[in-house]
Amino acid sequence: MPLPTRPARPLALPVALLLATALMTAGLTACSALSPFTTCDDSAARLKDLRSQSILRSVPEGATAPKGLDSVDSRCVDDTGDAWLYAARVYAFPGSRQKVVDFYRTTAEADGWQLQHDPSDHNTPDTTAGLCFTKGGDGEALLLTVQFTTAGDLKFEYDYDAGPEFDSGSGFEIEVGSETDGAKTGCFD
Repeated sequence: MPLPTRPARPLALPVALLLATALMTAGLTACSALSPFTTCDDSAARLKDLRSQSILRSVPEGATAPKGLDSVDSRCVDDTGDAWLYAARVYAFPGSRQKVVDFYRTTAEADGWQLQHDPSDHNTPDTTAGLCFTKGGDGEALLLTVQFTTAGDLKFEYDYDAGPEFDSGSGFEIEVGSETDGAKTGCFD
């Protein structure tokens, strides 16, 4: 009497699942190899373009760049999984924050930048929250921020001991940023 045989278990499903898991794991751990836009590779030309943005040198009358922070700080940062390019300047200004806000609203908008407002917070004044603008289309999109800074902020961010120029008036940092591929990005996304 022949022994009962078990029906053959199809191997296609387990093999397919194992293969899909392996491919997904490889994709997640080596995602930078799949897309050139998630790393800083080949971003030098775009970074140079950010450094050359004229808005970085447009300042309210009386604003000065502190000694030691008097050049454009530009970098590509890819420590969060998606690379981000930026070029920034720090300035001391003897006037009020409102004068800084008014200057950049006028100057940036005249240069084609579009002011964005935080949809979740309409009550915080620009003199506290700063300003954020966007410019350009997909492939050439830029983000501009104007943020107020203090001597303590500069010490923390740059290990910089601010001089007396930050004792009165307003210190601010202006930054132009971009995705490495110039994809559209919003201020409050």
